Amino acid sequence: MTDNTPTPLETDVMIIGGGPVGLGLAIELGQRGIHCILAERHTQTQPIPRGQNLTQRTMEHFHFWGAEPQLRAARTIPPEYGIGGLTAYGSLLSNHHYDWLQRELVKPYYFKDNERLPQYETEKVLRQRLAQLPTVKTLFGWDSEHITQDDTGATVTLTERSSQQKQTIRSSYVVGCDGSRSPTREQAGITQTLSDHDRCMVLLVFKSQELHTLLARFPGKSFYNVLHPELKGYWKFFGRVDLGNTWFFHAPVPMGTTADNYDFKKYLHESVGAEFEIEFQHIGFWDLRFALADQYRAGRVFIAGDAAHSHPPYGGYGVNSGFEDARNLGWKLAAALQGWGDDALLDSYDLERRPVFASTIDDFIAKSIETDRDFLEDFDPLRDPDTFNTAWAERSQGAVGEVHAFEPNYEGSPVVWQNHVASHVCSAKGSHQFKARAGHHLAPAVLSNGKNVFEELGNGFTLLALGGASTDTQVLIDSAAAAGVPLTVIHEHGGSETDRYEAHWILVRPDQFVAWVSEEKAIDPNLAHQLFKRLRGQSDHAAH
Repeated sequence: MTDNTPTPLETDVMIIGGGPVGLGLAIELGQRGIHCILAERHTQTQPIPRGQNLTQRTMEHFHFWGAEPQLRAARTIPPEYGIGGLTAYGSLLSNHHYDWLQRELVKPYYFKDNERLPQYETEKVLRQRLAQLPTVKTLFGWDSEHITQDDTGATVTLTERSSQQKQTIRSSYVVGCDGSRSPTREQAGITQTLSDHDRCMVLLVFKSQELHTLLARFPGKSFYNVLHPELKGYWKFFGRVDLGNTWFFHAPVPMGTTADNYDFKKYLHESVGAEFEIEFQHIGFWDLRFALADQYRAGRVFIAGDAAHSHPPYGGYGVNSGFEDARNLGWKLAAALQGWGDDALLDSYDLERRPVFASTIDDFIAKSIETDRDFLEDFDPLRDPDTFNTAWAERSQGAVGEVHAFEPNYEGSPVVWQNHVASHVCSAKGSHQFKARAGHHLAPAVLSNGKNVFEELGNGFTLLALGGASTDTQVLIDSAAAAGVPLTVIHEHGGSETDRYEAHWILVRPDQFVAWVSEEKAIDPNLAHQLFKRLRGQSDHAAH
């Protein structure tokens, strides 16, 4: 009798889902020498425009993934359009509008400028980069059917969609990047907390050169948000897919709406405030809700991206948050597999990323819906134009504040060393500063050699010794070596842009977040020893 059971393949990490987050994670791991297999159910990228606004922080990821030039070359809209938008009242062509989410305002605090292109173009670039890495094997056109795990690893059974051929893969860890309906999350027994706003939303993709002409009065804008009293704080949302021709549109529609029983042309004309020619390319629907997994890890199974968190496409937070998941989890998995990261370091992925996304929901997305609802109830340009105009002007300043306040940080992380005893929490809410702060993203700075510090950061931890070489620097180097933590050292004397860090020592993590900062010139050897134990995930009360 012939045994048809497929021979298990061995790999370090099995990634289920090859959208942007899964692809990014595979690149992050593959570049670190970690062997991965990525399985994606679709053989080709899906041509639905979404996830288009890529922030400055996301473009730092693409720099480190070796794919930034290729991504910028794939752009479908000229750079002068940026990724900024406009908010209007009533209709796009009304007299009430202001700039919204102008993320270029925080450009000085990041190494790279932002970008905008459809998600399917981003995925093509990531697929091309992934194909260059011999450490990663891709299985496009395969579904994940079953996942089991034990103390030493996990086993995934895959089925090829076209042939129904099965394959079993044995790995040390599994990461589900398989979307908001994630089978990986369900099989791992990870529950979600759902917040259903009970709204049916339509997604329209259409062509219209006339709309481009109508919106020429708003130069340099890539997306447009319409507030209307009847929507009670929910948005009508237009976005450019390319320049002058293709658009997408999200908006609430009545429950029970189908592609055939609703006048979408009229809806679009009312939203713009003028009639224009429309050629529909796609009509689809989705339910507006927030979902946050109650944990991001279950044993040897992790989830990332939409599998871990999903929300309405407001503000471009989704795909950028997913990429940050990939960077955060990637270096920690590599550290564990390479032997210098402990299990608690893997736990810190959940402890850092989950509260940040909870804050993104509460402090930014859901809050904006509630704020808009209250505004629309309180102010009406027909009822009291003067009061409305004053309140509208105040809103425009609040839009600027939102960009500055969205600064995800890990101040409450167990693998970040806070020098002062205080109440710290991981949050999406913060402030952009050049000063180096533990738990926060490192701002760029030009070194005395003319290079940016981001060009000199190592693959592991990086020590910025901002007083030059000293015996104390060697204390830190020896402590890192004793803990097995890979360390790159950058010696920099005063007089360069690094002075604005206001620190003598800065330890930067592999994901460019500051792990520890000190203004002291002398280093206590015991502190250095405890510091690196903490950064690799070893529990030690003295590290607090």
